[in-house]
Amino acid sequence: MTMNLSLKTLLPFLRWFPLQRDTLKADFLAGLTVALVLIPQSMAYAQLAGMPAYYGLYAAFLPVAVAALWGSSNQLGTGPVAVVSLLTASTLATLAAPGSEGFIALAIMLALMVGLVQLTLGVLKLGVIVNFLSHPVIVGFTNAAALIIALSQVSKLFGVPMGRSEHFIVDIVGVFRLIGDSHLPTLAMGGAAIALMWGLRKYAPKMPGVLIAVALTTVVSWGIGFERNGVARVESITEPEVRRLAEDVMRTDTRADEMNRAVAAKSAEATAQEKTGSAQPQHIAALHYEAELLGIEMKDAEAENRKRTRALRKFVFERVPGEAGAPDRLYVAGQVPAGQRSDGHQWRIKKIARGELQLVGGGEVVGSIPPGLPSLKAPTFNLDVLGSLLSAALVISLVGFMEAISIAKAIAARTKQRIDPNQELVGQGLANIVGSLTQAFPVSGSFSRSAVNINAGAKTGMSSVFTAVIVLLTLLFLTPLLYHLPQAVLAAIIIMAVIGLVNFEAVKHAWHASRDDGIAAIVTFVATLAFAPHLDNGIMVGAGLALVLYLFRTMRPRVAVLARHPDGTLRDVRIHPQLPRSKYIVALRFDGRLYFANVPYFEDAVLEAMAEHPGAKYLLVVGDGINELDASGEEVIHHLVQRLREAGVTVGFSGLKKQVRDVMHATGLLDVIGADNMFSTEDVALDKIYQRLGDAARDDMQCLSCRPADLHQMA
Repeated sequence: MTMNLSLKTLLPFLRWFPLQRDTLKADFLAGLTVALVLIPQSMAYAQLAGMPAYYGLYAAFLPVAVAALWGSSNQLGTGPVAVVSLLTASTLATLAAPGSEGFIALAIMLALMVGLVQLTLGVLKLGVIVNFLSHPVIVGFTNAAALIIALSQVSKLFGVPMGRSEHFIVDIVGVFRLIGDSHLPTLAMGGAAIALMWGLRKYAPKMPGVLIAVALTTVVSWGIGFERNGVARVESITEPEVRRLAEDVMRTDTRADEMNRAVAAKSAEATAQEKTGSAQPQHIAALHYEAELLGIEMKDAEAENRKRTRALRKFVFERVPGEAGAPDRLYVAGQVPAGQRSDGHQWRIKKIARGELQLVGGGEVVGSIPPGLPSLKAPTFNLDVLGSLLSAALVISLVGFMEAISIAKAIAARTKQRIDPNQELVGQGLANIVGSLTQAFPVSGSFSRSAVNINAGAKTGMSSVFTAVIVLLTLLFLTPLLYHLPQAVLAAIIIMAVIGLVNFEAVKHAWHASRDDGIAAIVTFVATLAFAPHLDNGIMVGAGLALVLYLFRTMRPRVAVLARHPDGTLRDVRIHPQLPRSKYIVALRFDGRLYFANVPYFEDAVLEAMAEHPGAKYLLVVGDGINELDASGEEVIHHLVQRLREAGVTVGFSGLKKQVRDVMHATGLLDVIGADNMFSTEDVALDKIYQRLGDAARDDMQCLSCRPADLHQMA
């Protein structure tokens, strides 16, 4: 029995077995349904993450199955998701050009780091750490991220270039300035896809709207020759300033390649000399220093080139074919000389490589997808950027897990399944680790695909295994069919997917629940937009503010001076100012933890209450609301008891919880207060104190046992 339980802990998917025929059939149909949504969605989210589209299929393969096998939810669908994909892109955009080999390597490395963080938290049973990101912070972040995701796809929808700078809002403004240069066939493709998906979602929700939109637009794209590419030489550009800009890009590329080779050579030389010991340490240090300087210079050159490339992409050209073997000429649109005829298309520069311009004259499509499975290899670790990626990996780990566990709990409320957050962390961590070994970027649980999964009748996680098998078949046999899929359609898929994430009503709800929570949600929303594309800064600001507001709130907990109500209970005199107050006893209730941040406030409240009642002989602290006492709280109480005793005032406590009494006992505070001044309830405390006061308190209106007739008349 114990061994069986231990095996199921190690291999949690054993709980599915034995599988009944009906269960297997339901899981297969659910897995097929999810795969039809996942395949196009994963390619769209890969684009959002800054990766070539086919890397989305890699992320939709093994991670989907591994998360289901080692997670705790039977219906949670894992894979590429919008928010995590955007966080990946925003993290890496400043380190490498999106889509480049360096960027892809860093994304795969980031997936491994995210997986290791999540797996470590799961194994150590630290799932509660996710509580540091409060719900209002996540609400504010999700709303901002959804807007950023949707706006980031506008350029692809209209077929205009979008720059990448340190300020996302500036980039978006630049896109809207180019709306007049929109590529109308691209806009038509994207608009038609949105209309089709929206219509099917509203009028035929059971139909796979995403798949239908992808299939139809891909066929149309193939039929009309939507894609149009061309090549030209830099010398073909007739506008001198534009040609100089292209030549600068080409020269800088060449220089960056030379510096890269020099860095590699110097690093290799230093490593070789370290192994052989054939050189002085000063010489080896000099080689490392030179390599670092060259590396910095190379990164600066690459950053400058990215700016030049963005500037080049804004120009629209018309191409005039050369006659009698002469090269073609590229004129800035509208500047073709009279008497010359262009080829009738408008062209943009997509890339410059080895003196050759790669031109785009039609709509952009997914293009060639390498057939077969992703290669199985360990990620390349770049120690230079490891520190830069650590904070981002932690944020992605927590945000991704919060998304996954929220979805899992929502599903569990319907299926009555018990969800183990730590086991879910293990599942998500292993999914990202295995994904990094098969060329995937970070993944998480998907709300939309999980909803599709459960609505399609999934009974166990085997449905996700079937989904992975269908993605496998797609990679092996169906990738050529995706060549003509328009990029604008992928943008439309993303926009339609994130519309549901925009929920300003949740921010309003947080505001009504607590002003502090509302402020945290709003500040997180604004900060995320302001810091974009560095989204991790936005969520860090929100989490930090939420923590500060919590501390500020607990620094000034509610302290109430109490008086006896006619019904016999003690009430706050600020709310019931008509209640008679005792001349001999000050009763005070403290609601909250008594710890280092609020003990000065507690001390001030006590001294102020005693100053208002100079004749009082007893201070009764009603401690039902004190849940914790730390060393600072114990020290302050110790000094207060001694100080008030010297002034002729006895301090007593009622209703203290066991954990508070344990601290008092362990520190000797209980002896200082006196066991006879510790009471189980406030009623017992008041009765005992009045007995001690004797005849002097016979006329006190607080004393129930002294004046029952008067109390009866008051009631």
